[in-house]
Amino acid sequence: MGRNLTVRTSVVYDYLLKSGKRITVMQGGARSGKTYNILLFFVIKLLNETGKVLTVCRDSLPSIKGSVLRDFLDILLKMEIYSEDNHNKTENTYVLNGNLIEFVSVDQPHKIRGRRRNYLFLNEANELNYDSWMQLVFRTEEKIVLDYNPSDEYHWIYEQVVPRDDCDFYITTYLDNPFISKELIDEIERLELADVNYWRVYGLGQRGISQDTIYTHWQMCKEMPGKGEVFYGQDFGYNVESALVKVEFYEGAMYWEEMLYQTRLTTNDLIDEYRILGIHRSDEIYADSAEPKTIEEIARAGYNIQEADKEVLEGIRMIKSMPLYITERSTNIMKEIKNYKWKVDRDGKRLDEPVKFRDHAMDAGRYGVFTKLTQPQMSWVAM
Repeated sequence: MGRNLTVRTSVVYDYLLKSGKRITVMQGGARSGKTYNILLFFVIKLLNETGKVLTVCRDSLPSIKGSVLRDFLDILLKMEIYSEDNHNKTENTYVLNGNLIEFVSVDQPHKIRGRRRNYLFLNEANELNYDSWMQLVFRTEEKIVLDYNPSDEYHWIYEQVVPRDDCDFYITTYLDNPFISKELIDEIERLELADVNYWRVYGLGQRGISQDTIYTHWQMCKEMPGKGEVFYGQDFGYNVESALVKVEFYEGAMYWEEMLYQTRLTTNDLIDEYRILGIHRSDEIYADSAEPKTIEEIARAGYNIQEADKEVLEGIRMIKSMPLYITERSTNIMKEIKNYKWKVDRDGKRLDEPVKFRDHAMDAGRYGVFTKLTQPQMSWVAM
């Protein structure tokens, strides 16, 4: 590597080092450090090899760019080995020590069915279908690693991969990540009392049990229509994500687009982000009323922001009552909405209350929709 750098790793990295099988499955809960340490494992491996090809794959290109590619670049920057010359941003490839690292999605069939590779990393592998797995594994000559949160009760990974005699299987949780903040630990541990299934999946890293998802009627779309009425919903956070969702009503349907989904943003940071995103001073923004000071400071900066009506059940019913489209670039909205569940008590009884976990975009979208539609000047007929 040419530098004496201290690389901080977790037990995920150690498991990969000792895994003697061709396939390693990393099942885990939230914030267990799976993805970051798997990437770190491959980076260090490739720094000691040359002429190899590593394919990092996920369900869609926006998902890759917003997660695993960002982590990969962060590792290179922290190790002080990133080179702009080696990074092909158009093709989403990087050349490291004479090795090719390519980031591809299953919606690029010419790439997953293309040339052979030495190594394969399937990030959030439970989002992929079995056919994509077969195409990828047939063309991989050496090590394969899969990671995922086990939110599905039944999946081809459990049936077709984990039982193989050439597969090592590990479960990790947030307790295996020595670098997680106390705030995130507290957020995860609240699930133990809040929802049995979420605690199983995101706290204990165990397979989920079936229960009702709140929103099942949504569809993915390529982009916003650009012809309807537009406004925004804002959920504030700091140690957890601040989420800004753009909402557009057009021809009786609503469209959501993820504008912002980021931690550790101050009020001034949010104002700067609004400016960068091109939000007009007259655009309506409906924000979390639990943060009146933040709303006032943003308003003083000239933005048309006001407190949202945070009614939960009526807001959910309103969203469920009309078609909902989510743009393909809104990866965090789609991840949240797939896991947005009704709370279940210890007796298995479903409650009329959503689980308060990873719901920042869900809250932001609801703030915008419910507050806008319950204002006197906008009627259901107008849609």
